[in-house]
Amino acid sequence: MAEYIESEIMELKERYTDSICKEIVAFLNSDGGQIIIGVKDNGEIIGVKNVDETLRKLSDVITMQIEPNPQDEIRSELKFENGKTLVFLNISKGTRHIYCQKKYGFSSSGCLVRIGTTCREMTPEQIKIRYEKNFIDDEYMIKKKSSRSDLSFRELKIYYAEKGFHLSDNSIDANLNLRNKDGEYNLLAELLADQNNIPFVFVKFNGIDKSAISERNDYGYSCILSVYEKLKSRIHAENICISDTTVRPRKDIYLFDYDCVNEAVLNALVHNDWTITEPQISMFSDRIEIFSHGGLPRGMTKQQFYDGISHPRNATLMRIFLNMRLTEHTGHGIPKIISRYGKEVFDINDNYIRCVIPFDKNVMEANKNVGLNVGLNVGLNKTERKVLSLLIEDANSTAEFLSAQIGVTKRTIERTLAELQKKGRIERIGSKRDGFWRVF
Repeated sequence: MAEYIESEIMELKERYTDSICKEIVAFLNSDGGQIIIGVKDNGEIIGVKNVDETLRKLSDVITMQIEPNPQDEIRSELKFENGKTLVFLNISKGTRHIYCQKKYGFSSSGCLVRIGTTCREMTPEQIKIRYEKNFIDDEYMIKKKSSRSDLSFRELKIYYAEKGFHLSDNSIDANLNLRNKDGEYNLLAELLADQNNIPFVFVKFNGIDKSAISERNDYGYSCILSVYEKLKSRIHAENICISDTTVRPRKDIYLFDYDCVNEAVLNALVHNDWTITEPQISMFSDRIEIFSHGGLPRGMTKQQFYDGISHPRNATLMRIFLNMRLTEHTGHGIPKIISRYGKEVFDINDNYIRCVIPFDKNVMEANKNVGLNVGLNVGLNKTERKVLSLLIEDANSTAEFLSAQIGVTKRTIERTLAELQKKGRIERIGSKRDGFWRVF
Protein backbone atom coordinates (compact mmCIF):
# COMPACT_ATOMS: atom_id res chain seq x y z
CA MET A 1 0.00 0.00 0.00
CA ALA A 2 1.34 3.40 -0.98
CA GLU A 3 2.14 5.99 1.70
CA TYR A 4 0.91 9.50 0.97
CA ILE A 5 2.62 12.52 2.54
CA GLU A 6 2.00 16.12 1.54
CA SER A 7 5.01 17.85 0.01
CA GLU A 8 5.98 20.53 -2.46
CA ILE A 9 4.79 18.27 -5.29
CA MET A 10 1.87 16.48 -3.59
CA GLU A 11 -1.41 17.85 -2.23
CA LEU A 12 -3.86 15.58 -0.37
CA LYS A 13 -7.61 16.26 -0.34
CA GLU A 14 -10.34 14.37 1.53
CA ARG A 15 -12.87 15.43 -1.12
CA TYR A 16 -13.37 17.91 -3.92
CA THR A 17 -13.48 21.55 -2.78
CA ASP A 18 -13.43 24.83 -4.69
CA SER A 19 -9.86 25.47 -3.43
CA ILE A 20 -8.63 22.87 -5.93
CA CYS A 21 -8.64 25.55 -8.64
CA LYS A 22 -5.98 27.64 -6.90
CA GLU A 23 -3.92 24.54 -6.10
CA ILE A 24 -3.88 23.53 -9.78
CA VAL A 25 -2.80 27.07 -10.71
CA ALA A 26 -0.03 26.96 -8.09
CA PHE A 27 1.37 23.69 -9.49
CA LEU A 28 1.18 25.03 -13.07
CA ASN A 29 3.11 28.16 -12.02
CA SER A 30 5.70 26.05 -10.18
CA ASP A 31 7.28 22.73 -11.15
CA GLY A 32 4.11 20.68 -11.42
CA GLY A 33 2.83 18.13 -8.95
CA GLN A 34 0.01 15.82 -7.96
CA ILE A 35 -3.36 16.34 -6.28
CA ILE A 36 -4.84 13.18 -4.75
CA ILE A 37 -8.51 13.25 -3.79
CA GLY A 38 -9.74 10.71 -1.24
CA VAL A 39 -6.84 10.96 1.23
CA LYS A 40 -6.77 12.89 4.54
CA ASP A 41 -3.92 15.24 5.44
CA ASN A 42 -2.50 12.54 7.70
CA GLY A 43 -2.35 10.04 4.83
CA GLU A 44 -5.44 8.03 5.80
CA ILE A 45 -7.23 6.67 2.72
CA ILE A 46 -10.98 7.33 2.79
CA GLY A 47 -11.77 7.16 -0.93
CA VAL A 48 -14.05 9.20 -3.18
CA LYS A 49 -17.75 8.42 -2.89
CA ASN A 50 -19.11 10.15 -5.98
CA VAL A 51 -16.38 9.62 -8.57
CA ASP A 52 -18.36 10.76 -11.63
CA GLU A 53 -19.46 14.01 -9.96
CA THR A 54 -15.90 14.71 -8.80
CA LEU A 55 -14.48 14.14 -12.28
CA ARG A 56 -17.12 16.42 -13.78
CA LYS A 57 -16.30 19.22 -11.36
CA LEU A 58 -12.58 18.82 -12.03
CA SER A 59 -13.21 18.99 -15.77
CA ASP A 60 -15.17 22.24 -15.31
CA VAL A 61 -12.33 23.74 -13.28
CA ILE A 62 -9.68 22.80 -15.82
CA THR A 63 -11.59 23.95 -18.91
CA MET A 64 -13.53 26.95 -17.55
CA GLN A 65 -11.81 28.45 -14.52
CA ILE A 66 -8.12 28.70 -15.44
CA GLU A 67 -6.39 30.93 -17.96
CA PRO A 68 -4.63 30.04 -20.23
CA ASN A 69 -6.37 26.71 -20.82
CA PRO A 70 -4.18 24.02 -19.17
CA GLN A 71 -5.82 20.88 -20.56
CA ASP A 72 -2.63 19.60 -22.20
CA GLU A 73 -0.73 19.91 -18.90
CA ILE A 74 -3.18 17.93 -16.72
CA ARG A 75 -3.96 14.22 -16.73
CA SER A 76 -6.49 12.57 -14.41
CA GLU A 77 -6.58 8.91 -13.43
CA LEU A 78 -8.31 6.60 -10.98
CA LYS A 79 -6.47 4.31 -8.58
CA PHE A 80 -7.84 1.73 -6.18
CA GLU A 81 -6.47 1.03 -2.70
CA ASN A 82 -8.06 -1.03 0.08
CA GLY A 83 -11.20 -1.29 -2.03
CA LYS A 84 -11.49 2.51 -2.24
CA THR A 85 -11.28 4.79 -5.26
CA LEU A 86 -8.79 7.66 -5.40
CA VAL A 87 -8.73 10.42 -8.00
CA PHE A 88 -5.27 11.56 -9.11
CA LEU A 89 -4.61 14.84 -10.92
CA ASN A 90 -1.14 14.78 -12.47
CA ILE A 91 -0.12 18.35 -13.28
CA SER A 92 2.92 19.19 -15.38
CA LYS A 93 4.81 22.44 -15.13
CA GLY A 94 2.90 24.90 -17.31
CA THR A 95 4.11 25.52 -20.85
CA ARG A 96 2.93 29.14 -20.56
CA HIS A 97 4.86 31.56 -18.38
CA ILE A 98 1.94 32.33 -16.02
CA TYR A 99 -1.51 30.94 -15.16
CA CYS A 100 -4.34 32.43 -13.11
CA GLN A 101 -7.80 31.76 -11.74
CA LYS A 102 -10.07 33.43 -14.27
CA LYS A 103 -12.37 35.02 -11.71
CA TYR A 104 -9.45 36.97 -10.22
CA GLY A 105 -7.45 37.49 -13.40
CA PHE A 106 -3.71 38.19 -13.36
CA SER A 107 -3.77 39.65 -9.85
CA SER A 108 -2.16 38.41 -6.64
CA SER A 109 -5.41 36.63 -5.73
CA GLY A 110 -5.50 34.91 -9.11
CA CYS A 111 -1.82 33.97 -9.53
CA LEU A 112 -0.34 31.50 -7.06
CA VAL A 113 2.79 29.38 -6.68
CA ARG A 114 3.52 26.26 -4.67
CA ILE A 115 5.91 26.81 -1.76
CA GLY A 116 6.39 23.81 0.49
CA THR A 117 2.94 22.37 1.17
CA THR A 118 1.04 25.65 0.70
CA CYS A 119 -0.15 27.93 -2.08
CA ARG A 120 1.22 31.47 -1.92
CA GLU A 121 0.02 34.51 -3.80
CA MET A 122 2.50 35.99 -6.25
CA THR A 123 3.56 39.59 -5.74
CA PRO A 124 2.59 42.20 -8.35
CA GLU A 125 6.26 42.39 -9.37
CA GLN A 126 6.49 38.61 -9.86
CA ILE A 127 3.34 38.68 -11.96
CA LYS A 128 4.65 41.57 -14.05
CA ILE A 129 7.97 39.82 -14.74
CA ARG A 130 6.30 36.58 -15.80
CA TYR A 131 3.53 38.29 -17.73
CA GLU A 132 5.88 40.42 -19.81
CA LYS A 133 8.35 37.63 -20.46
CA ASN A 134 8.01 36.99 -24.18
CA PHE A 135 10.90 34.94 -25.47
CA ILE A 136 10.35 33.10 -28.73
CA ASP A 137 10.59 29.69 -27.10
CA ASP A 138 7.71 30.64 -24.79
CA GLU A 139 5.28 30.51 -27.73
CA TYR A 140 2.95 27.59 -27.35
CA MET A 141 2.98 26.77 -31.05
CA ILE A 142 6.77 26.39 -30.79
CA LYS A 143 6.37 23.84 -28.00
CA LYS A 144 3.30 21.95 -29.24
CA LYS A 145 4.24 18.82 -31.20
CA SER A 146 3.14 18.60 -34.83
CA SER A 147 0.55 15.97 -35.69
CA ARG A 148 2.92 14.80 -38.45
CA SER A 149 6.62 13.99 -38.53
CA ASP A 150 7.01 13.63 -42.32
CA LEU A 151 7.19 17.37 -43.07
CA SER A 152 8.94 19.06 -46.00
CA PHE A 153 9.42 22.77 -46.74
CA ARG A 154 9.98 23.17 -50.49
CA GLU A 155 7.45 26.00 -50.91
CA LEU A 156 8.72 27.84 -47.83
CA LYS A 157 12.28 27.79 -49.18
CA ILE A 158 11.04 29.10 -52.54
CA TYR A 159 9.27 31.99 -50.81
CA TYR A 160 12.42 32.85 -48.88
CA ALA A 161 14.64 32.53 -51.96
CA GLU A 162 12.35 34.94 -53.82
CA LYS A 163 12.99 37.53 -51.09
CA GLY A 164 16.74 36.99 -51.16
CA PHE A 165 16.97 34.60 -48.20
CA HIS A 166 18.57 31.21 -48.81
CA LEU A 167 17.73 28.52 -46.28
CA SER A 168 19.42 25.14 -46.49
CA ASP A 169 17.90 21.89 -45.25
CA ASN A 170 20.32 22.04 -42.33
CA SER A 171 19.54 25.63 -41.29
CA ILE A 172 15.80 26.01 -41.85
CA ASP A 173 14.74 24.14 -38.70
CA ALA A 174 16.97 26.17 -36.38
CA ASN A 175 16.51 29.55 -38.08
CA LEU A 176 12.73 29.37 -38.00
CA ASN A 177 12.28 27.46 -34.71
CA LEU A 178 10.55 24.53 -36.37
CA ARG A 179 11.38 21.98 -33.65
CA ASN A 180 10.47 21.83 -29.96
CA LYS A 181 12.94 21.21 -27.14
CA ASP A 182 12.65 17.44 -27.71
CA GLY A 183 13.74 17.80 -31.33
CA GLU A 184 10.29 17.06 -32.75
CA TYR A 185 8.59 19.17 -35.41
CA ASN A 186 6.21 21.65 -33.75
CA LEU A 187 2.89 23.23 -34.71
CA LEU A 188 4.65 26.14 -36.43
CA ALA A 189 6.50 23.67 -38.64
CA GLU A 190 3.22 21.99 -39.55
CA LEU A 191 1.70 25.34 -40.53
CA LEU A 192 4.66 26.06 -42.82
CA ALA A 193 5.02 22.58 -44.34
CA ASP A 194 4.22 21.68 -47.95
CA GLN A 195 1.56 19.27 -46.72
CA ASN A 196 -0.14 19.19 -43.33
CA ASN A 197 -3.37 18.25 -41.59
CA ILE A 198 -4.68 21.80 -41.19
CA PRO A 199 -7.74 22.78 -43.28
CA PHE A 200 -8.77 26.33 -44.20
CA VAL A 201 -12.32 26.62 -45.46
CA PHE A 202 -13.86 29.52 -47.41
CA VAL A 203 -17.64 29.15 -47.29
CA LYS A 204 -20.31 31.05 -49.22
CA PHE A 205 -23.89 31.04 -48.01
CA ASN A 206 -27.12 31.80 -49.83
CA GLY A 207 -28.69 34.74 -48.04
CA ILE A 208 -27.75 36.46 -44.79
CA ASP A 209 -27.54 33.41 -42.49
CA LYS A 210 -25.96 29.94 -42.48
CA SER A 211 -29.08 28.02 -43.36
CA ALA A 212 -27.92 27.19 -46.91
CA ILE A 213 -24.39 26.76 -48.26
CA SER A 214 -23.87 27.68 -51.90
CA GLU A 215 -20.16 26.92 -52.14
CA ARG A 216 -17.42 25.46 -49.95
CA ASN A 217 -13.73 25.56 -50.83
CA ASP A 218 -10.86 24.24 -48.72
CA TYR A 219 -7.58 26.05 -49.37
CA GLY A 220 -5.71 24.37 -46.51
CA TYR A 221 -3.49 21.32 -46.03
CA SER A 222 -0.45 23.24 -47.34
CA CYS A 223 2.06 25.95 -46.38
CA ILE A 224 0.25 28.84 -44.69
CA LEU A 225 1.98 31.30 -47.05
CA SER A 226 0.42 29.49 -50.02
CA VAL A 227 -2.91 29.37 -48.19
CA TYR A 228 -2.77 33.14 -47.79
CA GLU A 229 -1.98 33.61 -51.50
CA LYS A 230 -5.01 31.50 -52.44
CA LEU A 231 -7.24 33.44 -50.07
CA LYS A 232 -6.03 36.75 -51.51
CA SER A 233 -6.84 35.54 -55.00
CA ARG A 234 -10.28 34.35 -53.96
CA ILE A 235 -11.12 37.59 -52.15
CA HIS A 236 -9.97 39.60 -55.17
CA ALA A 237 -12.14 37.42 -57.41
CA GLU A 238 -15.22 38.00 -55.24
CA ASN A 239 -14.86 41.79 -55.17
CA ILE A 240 -17.42 42.82 -57.78
CA CYS A 241 -17.01 46.28 -59.30
CA ILE A 242 -19.56 48.59 -60.92
CA SER A 243 -18.70 51.82 -62.73
CA ASP A 244 -20.49 55.14 -62.60
CA THR A 245 -20.02 56.56 -66.12
CA THR A 246 -22.16 59.64 -65.47
CA VAL A 247 -19.18 61.40 -63.88
CA ARG A 248 -15.73 62.22 -65.24
CA PRO A 249 -13.42 60.59 -64.55
CA ARG A 250 -15.38 57.37 -64.31
CA LYS A 251 -15.92 56.23 -60.71
CA ASP A 252 -15.45 52.56 -59.83
CA ILE A 253 -17.35 51.21 -56.81
CA TYR A 254 -16.41 47.85 -55.30
CA LEU A 255 -18.44 45.37 -53.30
CA PHE A 256 -16.04 45.83 -50.37
CA ASP A 257 -12.74 47.50 -49.57
CA TYR A 258 -10.22 44.87 -50.62
CA ASP A 259 -7.38 46.29 -48.49
CA CYS A 260 -9.53 46.18 -45.36
CA VAL A 261 -10.59 42.58 -45.92
CA ASN A 262 -6.99 41.62 -46.67
CA GLU A 263 -5.83 43.23 -43.40
CA ALA A 264 -8.53 41.35 -41.49
CA VAL A 265 -7.42 38.04 -43.04
CA LEU A 266 -3.75 38.74 -42.24
CA ASN A 267 -4.67 39.62 -38.66
CA ALA A 268 -6.65 36.39 -38.32
CA LEU A 269 -3.79 34.25 -39.65
CA VAL A 270 -1.03 35.82 -37.57
CA HIS A 271 -2.95 36.29 -34.30
CA ASN A 272 -5.14 33.18 -34.35
CA ASP A 273 -4.70 30.64 -31.55
CA TRP A 274 -3.78 27.71 -33.77
CA THR A 275 -3.79 25.35 -30.79
CA ILE A 276 -7.62 25.60 -30.92
CA THR A 277 -8.34 25.41 -34.65
CA GLU A 278 -7.92 27.38 -37.86
CA PRO A 279 -9.69 30.73 -38.60
CA GLN A 280 -12.77 30.76 -40.84
CA ILE A 281 -13.89 33.05 -43.65
CA SER A 282 -17.60 33.16 -44.45
CA MET A 283 -19.28 35.12 -47.24
CA PHE A 284 -22.96 36.02 -47.13
CA SER A 285 -25.13 37.98 -49.55
CA ASP A 286 -24.57 41.19 -47.58
CA ARG A 287 -21.19 40.78 -45.83
CA ILE A 288 -17.96 38.85 -45.37
CA GLU A 289 -16.91 37.56 -41.94
CA ILE A 290 -13.38 36.75 -40.80
CA PHE A 291 -13.32 34.73 -37.57
CA SER A 292 -10.21 33.92 -35.50
CA HIS A 293 -9.82 32.07 -32.22
CA GLY A 294 -8.26 33.05 -28.92
CA GLY A 295 -9.56 36.58 -28.43
CA LEU A 296 -7.06 39.36 -27.80
CA PRO A 297 -3.48 38.34 -26.97
CA ARG A 298 -2.89 38.32 -23.21
CA GLY A 299 -2.15 41.79 -21.90
CA MET A 300 -3.78 43.63 -24.80
CA THR A 301 -6.78 45.88 -24.24
CA LYS A 302 -9.50 46.60 -26.80
CA GLN A 303 -8.27 50.17 -27.11
CA GLN A 304 -4.74 49.01 -27.85
CA PHE A 305 -6.19 46.69 -30.49
CA TYR A 306 -8.16 49.54 -32.06
CA ASP A 307 -5.08 51.79 -31.97
CA GLY A 308 -3.05 49.23 -33.91
CA ILE A 309 -0.50 48.49 -31.18
CA SER A 310 1.45 45.40 -32.23
CA HIS A 311 1.22 42.57 -29.71
CA PRO A 312 1.42 39.34 -31.74
CA ARG A 313 0.22 36.11 -30.18
CA ASN A 314 2.53 34.16 -32.51
CA ALA A 315 5.72 36.25 -32.67
CA THR A 316 7.70 33.82 -34.85
CA LEU A 317 4.88 33.42 -37.36
CA MET A 318 4.57 37.22 -37.44
CA ARG A 319 8.30 37.49 -38.17
CA ILE A 320 7.96 35.10 -41.11
CA PHE A 321 5.11 37.15 -42.59
CA LEU A 322 7.27 40.26 -42.10
CA ASN A 323 10.19 38.60 -43.88
CA MET A 324 7.92 37.80 -46.80
CA ARG A 325 6.72 41.43 -46.78
CA LEU A 326 3.15 40.22 -46.46
CA THR A 327 2.52 42.42 -43.45
CA GLU A 328 4.20 45.32 -41.67
CA HIS A 329 5.05 46.39 -38.13
CA THR A 330 3.42 49.78 -38.67
CA GLY A 331 0.20 48.66 -37.00
CA HIS A 332 -1.94 50.44 -39.60
CA GLY A 333 -4.14 47.44 -40.48
CA ILE A 334 -6.79 47.61 -37.74
CA PRO A 335 -6.96 51.45 -37.74
CA LYS A 336 -7.42 51.27 -41.52
CA ILE A 337 -10.44 48.99 -41.12
CA ILE A 338 -11.89 51.18 -38.36
CA SER A 339 -11.37 54.34 -40.42
CA ARG A 340 -13.32 52.79 -43.31
CA TYR A 341 -16.02 50.83 -41.45
CA GLY A 342 -15.96 51.82 -37.75
CA LYS A 343 -15.21 49.87 -34.55
CA GLU A 344 -18.59 48.16 -34.73
CA VAL A 345 -17.32 45.73 -37.39
CA PHE A 346 -15.31 43.99 -34.64
CA ASP A 347 -16.92 41.56 -32.21
CA ILE A 348 -14.25 40.87 -29.59
CA ASN A 349 -14.81 38.06 -27.11
CA ASP A 350 -12.53 36.28 -24.62
CA ASN A 351 -12.42 33.32 -27.01
CA TYR A 352 -12.58 34.87 -30.49
CA ILE A 353 -12.45 37.96 -32.69
CA ARG A 354 -14.97 38.34 -35.50
CA CYS A 355 -14.56 41.02 -38.17
CA VAL A 356 -17.71 41.68 -40.22
CA ILE A 357 -17.19 43.74 -43.40
CA PRO A 358 -20.51 44.89 -44.92
CA PHE A 359 -21.01 45.01 -48.69
CA ASP A 360 -21.68 48.22 -50.58
CA LYS A 361 -25.45 48.47 -51.05
CA ASN A 362 -25.13 50.13 -54.46
CA VAL A 363 -23.06 47.23 -55.80
CA MET A 364 -25.43 44.71 -54.25
CA GLU A 365 -28.40 46.42 -55.86
CA ALA A 366 -26.70 46.72 -59.25
CA ASN A 367 -25.68 43.08 -59.29
CA LYS A 368 -28.13 40.67 -57.74
CA ASN A 369 -25.83 37.74 -58.42
CA VAL A 370 -23.23 38.58 -55.78
CA GLY A 371 -20.62 35.84 -55.68
CA LEU A 372 -20.43 34.89 -59.37
CA ASN A 373 -16.74 35.78 -59.35
CA VAL A 374 -17.31 38.72 -61.70
CA GLY A 375 -13.98 40.21 -60.70
CA LEU A 376 -12.22 37.04 -61.75
CA ASN A 377 -13.87 36.92 -65.16
CA VAL A 378 -13.36 40.46 -66.48
CA GLY A 379 -11.33 40.50 -69.71
CA LEU A 380 -10.78 36.75 -69.83
CA ASN A 381 -11.94 34.07 -72.24
CA LYS A 382 -13.53 30.81 -71.15
CA THR A 383 -10.30 28.79 -70.96
CA GLU A 384 -8.48 31.56 -69.08
CA ARG A 385 -11.28 31.72 -66.53
CA LYS A 386 -11.17 27.95 -65.97
CA VAL A 387 -7.38 27.93 -65.62
CA LEU A 388 -7.48 30.80 -63.14
CA SER A 389 -10.15 29.08 -61.05
CA LEU A 390 -8.12 25.86 -60.91
CA LEU A 391 -4.93 27.74 -59.97
CA ILE A 392 -6.78 29.39 -57.09
CA GLU A 393 -7.69 25.90 -55.90
CA ASP A 394 -4.18 24.46 -56.37
CA ALA A 395 -1.21 26.72 -57.09
CA ASN A 396 0.94 23.67 -57.90
CA SER A 397 -1.22 22.61 -60.85
CA THR A 398 0.79 21.48 -63.89
CA ALA A 399 -0.06 22.04 -67.55
CA GLU A 400 -0.80 18.32 -67.85
CA PHE A 401 -3.24 18.45 -64.92
CA LEU A 402 -4.97 21.60 -66.22
CA SER A 403 -5.23 20.06 -69.69
CA ALA A 404 -6.95 16.95 -68.33
CA GLN A 405 -9.30 18.95 -66.09
CA ILE A 406 -10.42 21.43 -68.75
CA GLY A 407 -10.38 19.08 -71.75
CA VAL A 408 -7.99 20.99 -74.03
CA THR A 409 -4.47 20.26 -75.26
CA LYS A 410 -1.37 20.89 -73.21
CA ARG A 411 -0.23 23.38 -75.83
CA THR A 412 -3.47 25.36 -75.34
CA ILE A 413 -2.86 25.44 -71.60
CA GLU A 414 0.72 26.67 -72.10
CA ARG A 415 -0.52 29.49 -74.38
CA THR A 416 -3.22 30.33 -71.81
CA LEU A 417 -0.69 30.48 -68.97
CA ALA A 418 1.53 32.76 -71.03
CA GLU A 419 -1.43 35.04 -71.83
CA LEU A 420 -2.50 35.19 -68.19
CA GLN A 421 1.05 36.20 -67.27
CA LYS A 422 0.96 38.99 -69.87
CA LYS A 423 -2.33 40.22 -68.43
CA GLY A 424 -0.80 40.32 -64.96
CA ARG A 425 -3.20 37.73 -63.55
CA ILE A 426 -0.62 35.10 -62.58
CA GLU A 427 3.07 34.97 -61.74
CA ARG A 428 5.42 31.99 -61.56
CA ILE A 429 7.20 31.67 -58.22
CA GLY A 430 10.29 29.46 -58.29
CA SER A 431 11.49 27.20 -61.08
CA LYS A 432 9.36 25.43 -63.67
CA ARG A 433 9.94 22.12 -61.91
CA ASP A 434 9.76 23.14 -58.25
CA GLY A 435 7.75 26.39 -58.30
CA PHE A 436 4.07 27.29 -58.13
CA TRP A 437 1.62 29.89 -59.47
CA ARG A 438 0.60 33.05 -57.71
CA VAL A 439 -2.80 34.41 -58.77
CA PHE A 440 -3.70 38.13 -58.70
